[in-house]
Amino acid sequence: MRRHEVSDQAWAVIEPLLPRPRMGRPVRDRRQVVNGILWKLSTGAAWRDLPERYGPWKTVYERFRRWSRDGTWDRLLAHVQQHSDAVGEVDWSLVCVDSTVVRAHQHAAGARKGGHGTGEALGRSRGGLSTKIHLACDGQGRPLAFTVTGGNVNDCTQLEPVMAAVRVARRGPGRPRTRPVRVVADKGYSSRKIRAYLRQRGIAATIPERIDQRAGRRRRSERLCGFDPGIYRRRNVVERCFNRLKQNKALATRYDKRARHYQAMVTLACLQLWLP
Repeated sequence: MRRHEVSDQAWAVIEPLLPRPRMGRPVRDRRQVVNGILWKLSTGAAWRDLPERYGPWKTVYERFRRWSRDGTWDRLLAHVQQHSDAVGEVDWSLVCVDSTVVRAHQHAAGARKGGHGTGEALGRSRGGLSTKIHLACDGQGRPLAFTVTGGNVNDCTQLEPVMAAVRVARRGPGRPRTRPVRVVADKGYSSRKIRAYLRQRGIAATIPERIDQRAGRRRRSERLCGFDPGIYRRRNVVERCFNRLKQNKALATRYDKRARHYQAMVTLACLQLWLP
């Protein structure tokens, strides 16, 4: 087994959830296909350069595209998160939110306009086309939810969508777990709207205020927002999470034209951090 391939223990977890065709000609070994997709995620190479040990590249690519379209990768990630939460491995005491910018390769541009070609999560800035990953991770640095936008989208506009995507189902009856005890974020998320949103949901916030915001509160004789530097130091877990995710070259640089395919690559990279 190569270092980027799925282990026996991890395969036992995800194998029952992979779709099985009901009829037609015999299909290729699904573990071989998954290993081929993980090779692509790790190396960032073109699909046509897939090694022969993983079978025909067209078969692996079509399977990846089909499972991206029907939500298979999302179901796998949700299942692994649910299992980890059931055994008490998810740290709900603190959730860190941040974003990272990913440079888009020239091959990522040129998606057909109209229909499925709209909204491909590409934004133009001084560095060219880029994509931004907005992510929330638990206190152990494992990803809970994320969104993908263009690189020119402001961080503070995505906190609510990211927090709304945090839904870890319970093994037994009851609503999914959606609310941590505390959210930690940097100054880019310091706004009245975000603080009010977290307050309404009963979530404590550790977000430093910008200098101009503190000066405005003093002029209006308002109380400054509470801030604990000791808790804020734990925000580095989200930076370490991004560091581990970007070890995958297909994620560190965006080569996919379709936002759906790149989002599936991010989901796969997050799944790897949860698998045993």
